[in-house]
Amino acid sequence: MTSKYSFWLAFLLVVVAAACNRTPKPLDPASAKAVKLQLGVLQDTVASRWSEMIASDDAKLSATRQVLRALAEQPGTNRPQVQQLSQANDRLVRRRYNQQSMRESALIDAYDAAQDSVLRAVYAVASPAAGQPDEFIRNLTEGIQQYDDAVLGYRVRYDQAAKHFNDYLQLHRAELAELGGKYAKLEPLPLFTIQL
Repeated sequence: MTSKYSFWLAFLLVVVAAACNRTPKPLDPASAKAVKLQLGVLQDTVASRWSEMIASDDAKLSATRQVLRALAEQPGTNRPQVQQLSQANDRLVRRRYNQQSMRESALIDAYDAAQDSVLRAVYAVASPAAGQPDEFIRNLTEGIQQYDDAVLGYRVRYDQAAKHFNDYLQLHRAELAELGGKYAKLEPLPLFTIQL
């Protein structure tokens, strides 16, 4: 009886060892399946970079809103001016470009110009020529400037990811056509960098 159990135990160990040693067949990098997987990674990277950039811009708009609220409570503040700036700041979100509308670089320029105009006016009100600004307002204003300084870096990182995506589309047109459906209809993404 013991030899019978030994036989089955040895057989079971051989089967388990064979199952554990099975290595998956390497994926052909030019196959449609590999292209689909790599494209998913590239799309996720582009989406992540876009989200980071928009989150930073949203934080800048929010900090500007907080500065304007704080300024409205300060004695001697020109309240109608602060109210106009608040309305202009709130309109910026509706004016902001998206991943498709930015094909028209004029929309990016218009958004940047409108935001710069609001920020210059906010800085002038928040840091009056005479007197020190409130510490809370000063800290928020410095935060806005840091967000504003980071814009170029976010755009460069987005462009890098979008360019990798666009290059991959160009290189694997045949495989994407073979996948059909949404893959065959993919178009290159617009970039912040002006293409010559």
